[in-house]
Amino acid sequence: MRVLVVEDEQLLADAVATGLRREAMAVDVVYDGAAALERIGVNDYDVVVLDRDLPLVHGDDVCRKLVELGMPTRVLMLTASGDVSDRVEGLEIGADDYLPKPFAFSELIARVRALGRRTSVPLPPVLERAGIKLDPNRREVFREGREVQLAPKEFAVLEVLMRSEGAVVSAEQLLEKAWDENTDPFTNVVRVTVMTLRRKLGEPPVIVTVPGSGYRI
Repeated sequence: MRVLVVEDEQLLADAVATGLRREAMAVDVVYDGAAALERIGVNDYDVVVLDRDLPLVHGDDVCRKLVELGMPTRVLMLTASGDVSDRVEGLEIGADDYLPKPFAFSELIARVRALGRRTSVPLPPVLERAGIKLDPNRREVFREGREVQLAPKEFAVLEVLMRSEGAVVSAEQLLEKAWDENTDPFTNVVRVTVMTLRRKLGEPPVIVTVPGSGYRI
């Protein structure tokens, strides 16, 4: 899942991004509304965590732009105000969910994951394929009943492949979904991560390389 965090309080923004990355999400961070519009114009995001009171371009206007563009991106709006009227106004602008500050990080994670599920074809909470069970919420992976310990990027790559339901996923698509925009597109990080993932999942191999196209399970 790829997430854009838009928050002018830099310490909070960076803390949210770090926490989301630990949950195997690819996260980009910006600190004002103008930068948010630039990123939205370049990258496809599953979820935007959007502070309402932003400098340069207000969060409401960023949200309106997303709606105007007809993008499938879901918006979780953050605000220091807990007034019901503010929440209603935010939802009417086009936000998909609303979270007042201060918030519990576990609730933020749950809301981001719930919104991310809405951007794709509905799938069961636990993904199963080729003897592998992957639980995105618990961040657990089992193969034939054996638990497999994965690093966050390995988990993210496996989740993207599992969600593709047998379709080929290119290295570029994996970079887009599992890494942030600071990753060098010419790096071999995808190949190395897939190799490590194959080793951890064990024999027989379940991740198939399709020459010139990508990978599939």
